[in-house]
Amino acid sequence: MNRSAKKTPSPLWGNVFQSLMKHKDQTRIDLISEIPIFQDLSRRELRTVSEILYDRTYEAGEDIFLADQPGAAMFIITSGKVTILLDSEAEHQTTTLAELGEGDFFGEIALLDNSPRSATARAITKTTMLAIFRADLDKLILNEPYIAARIMRQLAIVIGMRLKETNKQVARL
Repeated sequence: MNRSAKKTPSPLWGNVFQSLMKHKDQTRIDLISEIPIFQDLSRRELRTVSEILYDRTYEAGEDIFLADQPGAAMFIITSGKVTILLDSEAEHQTTTLAELGEGDFFGEIALLDNSPRSATARAITKTTMLAIFRADLDKLILNEPYIAARIMRQLAIVIGMRLKETNKQVARL
């Protein structure tokens, strides 16, 4: 028997795994279609984006990233809760900037540049997320510029909205 020959999966098992993969992809597509930076994409375009998403799981209390570390990815919470924290060295205290849950996303500036993270992200509960890395978005820019341009435009809108809200909060202080 030739050991290097590829085995053909049985039709039964092939259909089972294909069905599971389609369901997983469908769930991802449904989730990311609700995220503002992907909301203008068609189902086909969302499927393309879903192919560059990575599953990540963090335990309660585990750091997702630390302030001052280089940023490389944006995260979309699929289940669980995350807190965004800012450490004040002068006051020796930690301030909670936000608590995020299912459907929320954070770390989007990392898709634009490799500047250090401005805050720490920590899982409050066991949390599952989808991550999109800048390197994969850069490949998307080369291979699917129309999709990438639409994502980048929406990303600019989201960052602008968050900056305006931050300015309002600072003005209140």
